[in-house]
Amino acid sequence: MIPDPHSTSAGADRRPMAAIILAAGKGTRMDSDLPKVAHEVAGRPIVWWVVDAVRRAGATPIVLVVGYGADVVREIFDGDDDDIVYVTQTEQRGTGHATACATPVLGDFAGDVLVLAGDGPLIRPRTIDAMRRVHEAAGAAATLATSVIEDPAGYGRVIRDADGRFEAIVEDRNLAPEQRSVHEVYPSYACFDAAQLFATLERVPPDEISGEIYVTEVPAVMRAAGKTVELIDAVPPEDVLSINTPAQLAEVGDILTRRLEAGVP
Repeated sequence: MIPDPHSTSAGADRRPMAAIILAAGKGTRMDSDLPKVAHEVAGRPIVWWVVDAVRRAGATPIVLVVGYGADVVREIFDGDDDDIVYVTQTEQRGTGHATACATPVLGDFAGDVLVLAGDGPLIRPRTIDAMRRVHEAAGAAATLATSVIEDPAGYGRVIRDADGRFEAIVEDRNLAPEQRSVHEVYPSYACFDAAQLFATLERVPPDEISGEIYVTEVPAVMRAAGKTVELIDAVPPEDVLSINTPAQLAEVGDILTRRLEAGVP
């Protein structure tokens, strides 16, 4: 039986957990030469909040995939990076390719690995822990934390089969008409068995239009191979907000500031 994922009691035999944080993008709509993840929100760079969350959730090592403005991102953690390993994505070839850049560091890691976007500062340690508990209890190859939101436009939808289990993540631009009524979205929170993640990445085909490799295709490839893919609706709707523009940066800053003032983790 899968335990309550929101329980705060720690298991005696937790599997080792590492993290890959994707932080190589520029953020072309931010009207700035800074890498997107280096913009400040609530007094800290965006990516600082993500690293802080995975640290508090117990992940180590933390692989930070950098690219555009790599030196700027490294400076954020100067003197505070004993648990961080930097790898460089020299070409922007998609999130799957960025994740695969961590293979030299984690290819032999015997445990689980979080794969998270570096531009999601609203992530909470308790959400990571809820996802991890479901993942461990099920012995899953992949577990995705999802959210049901009022306006899912622009977000990748989580498609379930007739039994309510994972079927696919479909990007907004690729949705069939009948899929547009789905309000469950994938905010880039995933936990994978490390060995199965890297083995599966080698089998993910490039996108037919962009030629890029997307990590969002990994769970579907795993499912097709008979592997267990779990879902948990664990992400509060306000945490899903993306940062792609200065206005969204300000909105997320307001949310984080209110949360900090209220002492809400």
